[in-house]
Amino acid sequence: MKRRVFIKLSAVLASTLIISDKSHAKDVDISKVIFNQTSYAQNSAQTIMIFLYGGASELSGNLTNIDEIKTVSQSSYDNYFRGVTKTVNSFWQEAGGTFMETLISNGDMNVFRTMFSRQRDEENNKSHGRCVAQNQRGAFREDGEGVFSTLARVLSEKGAIDADTVLPFITMEGESAFFSKGDTPLAGYVNPVGVNEQLDNPYVRERINNWYYYTQAEVDSNSSNYTDKLPILDQKLNLLAQNINRAGSMKGAFEKRGTLEAFIEEIKTKTVPDGVTYPTNNPFAEKLEAAVKILVANSDTKVISLGSGGLGGWDDHNEARDYVTRMESLFSALSAAMEHIKAEGKEGNITISIFGDFGRNVNLNSALGWDHGNNQNFFLLGGKNYFNHVGIVGETTLDNSGALNRLYLKPKSGSYEFEPLCVASTIYKIYGIENPEVLTGGYGVIGNGLLK
Repeated sequence: MKRRVFIKLSAVLASTLIISDKSHAKDVDISKVIFNQTSYAQNSAQTIMIFLYGGASELSGNLTNIDEIKTVSQSSYDNYFRGVTKTVNSFWQEAGGTFMETLISNGDMNVFRTMFSRQRDEENNKSHGRCVAQNQRGAFREDGEGVFSTLARVLSEKGAIDADTVLPFITMEGESAFFSKGDTPLAGYVNPVGVNEQLDNPYVRERINNWYYYTQAEVDSNSSNYTDKLPILDQKLNLLAQNINRAGSMKGAFEKRGTLEAFIEEIKTKTVPDGVTYPTNNPFAEKLEAAVKILVANSDTKVISLGSGGLGGWDDHNEARDYVTRMESLFSALSAAMEHIKAEGKEGNITISIFGDFGRNVNLNSALGWDHGNNQNFFLLGGKNYFNHVGIVGETTLDNSGALNRLYLKPKSGSYEFEPLCVASTIYKIYGIENPEVLTGGYGVIGNGLLK
């Protein structure tokens, strides 16, 4: 059994005081949450979260200011990259821009070009650890529960999911601060389960046809073929587990093992609809395809966290040329995933969200890379039950301090902008939480007409 590829996460949550201003409160008070069961049911929201660890440059989704950038950049964009071509909507054509244009024109994607943290700008905070911790916890703190752990606790305590809910939270990226622990353990049934793109079964019992599992009489009567006895042995192992284990999460896990084993095996039989083709030689596309299959097959699954494994990291301080290839691979996979989702009639409830630690500055430095920035893109696909198609939102301006390697894009005066914490608030909202700001230290949902 390939248990190495499955990570058992014991995601647990905390329950203490939330301070309703933008403070560094450690934990949140679920008792303050106003939960709308009707909205939750109508939205039927399911989320694929793609987090670009390392902080991806915003330029793939925003070449609006590239002509001005080129005149002051330390190194030449045109001499280094094999092409820096603006599409109609100022996407970077060679870096996924063609796919972005199709997603926009089909009404399948919203692009917010001004996710910008004013608080981080004031604090001069552009460190990976702090920014990842804050973004994945949905608050300006670096400990306590993550966004999806908090969501799991709300849905559990409000009765939206229970012990009969199958695989409500899944991670395909291993451990993640989205599922970080607090002080109070979650109910076992909402702890995230780890799977991989091959959907190797974490519940199957292999090798139980070996002779040492049987009595000598059984061996003598059946030679080397024991497969007919597997159901009997399976029942014996289940009974043994129930007799030995005390009441609690371990006992509950054994009770659900058979159901979950059958469920995983059923998902593995699912095929992609005719006319949908995922890119080949793209490990990330394989992960994304598996994630869509799970959500289509199982409405109980609320969240799948993907990371961006299979594409590589995004900390492009030097030799950033393959950023173009990574973005092209990412958006070719996303384009196929949206066709898959639409072919299954699920574009109303499935959402794919993409963002990262922070943005990067736009000076191509002497090492032919970009250093840490603040402004970044937020890409949002699907979710038509609860999101309007607002298209491309936000305008940027070039901030040139005159200092070496200090070229940044910032929101243009009067342009719509929002803090990264608003992503968490928007996620909470689509799952029926009417006042998500109580979970994010006061930050509300993404506006500009996004939510219906």
